[in-house]
Amino acid sequence: MRKIKWGVLGTANIALGQVIPAMLMADNCELYGIAGRNKEKVDNFREMFGFKKGYYSLEEMLEDTEIEAVYIPLPNNMHKEWVIKAAEKGKHVLCEKPLAGEEADIQEMIVACDKAGVKFMEAFAYLHSPIIKAIKDAVDGGAIGKLGFIETTFLTSGYSSENIRVQRDTLGGGVYDLGCYNISLILTITGEEPSMVKAFARFTDEKIDDFAAAYMEFPSGCRASIVTGMCSPQRSDRFFIHGSKGTIAAPIPFNANGRLSYDIIEGDKTTTHYVETPNNYKLEVEQLGRCITDGETPNVSHDFSIKNARAIDKVLNDMGYRD
Repeated sequence: MRKIKWGVLGTANIALGQVIPAMLMADNCELYGIAGRNKEKVDNFREMFGFKKGYYSLEEMLEDTEIEAVYIPLPNNMHKEWVIKAAEKGKHVLCEKPLAGEEADIQEMIVACDKAGVKFMEAFAYLHSPIIKAIKDAVDGGAIGKLGFIETTFLTSGYSSENIRVQRDTLGGGVYDLGCYNISLILTITGEEPSMVKAFARFTDEKIDDFAAAYMEFPSGCRASIVTGMCSPQRSDRFFIHGSKGTIAAPIPFNANGRLSYDIIEGDKTTTHYVETPNNYKLEVEQLGRCITDGETPNVSHDFSIKNARAIDKVLNDMGYRD
């Protein structure tokens, strides 16, 4: 099996805590380089994970012809610039969610990657999870009858004001950082874009939404709710999918792994289904690697990323984020 030489374009916490450790487990991945503007952090990452090379500017990494693919965990407002720059240097790209603040920006990234002939995928690791596929298959197979309503919750505690997740100029806020999970899950289950959205948010003094709630309606008649934000003492992520015959209950954290379960509830009867779920970050890295070497189609398609961005935009607009 050929291993893809990966570079990590930035030293964000998601790279440190999740993606780089997953890369070390991936069968078709070779950790080649780490780039950042903070020399001390780059050196620490290199020593910690065994990268072959460290680069003290993002541009320097992109100039290295040994690098085949890059993972981009930069702040949201920097995604478009560096996806396009990476593509122009012939690098395949895995870019953290959400890809951008506007659909037009995503379209520009797609055009640049297509023109360069490189693979490009949004990093929604949980969408590679076997339990998400199992739940989607159960819904599509009629396990709960006609799809009627989807409830989603994703809450976490707050962050310090210095964190990019709560800064306006980096496209921070609850919906961008967390609500994109709720929305992407709903679109995955329904296979549709919402035809109507109503949303409400509480904004901090920095004009960041630390709580948001939204209601969606879909052409099929399905409806959905979103509760998300950075205002809870404890993390809470769960979802319930209601159909004409029953309910799927999945009180599981996004990106969880191990022996996970979901319940199908029909009246007084509850059936628990177990799914062995590997590390989702490992799965997404391996999948993009196979897209490069074997021509697989990315699990998170460009079309899905665009539709998800449109839905996020509808929520943001209705709750007043753009005002």
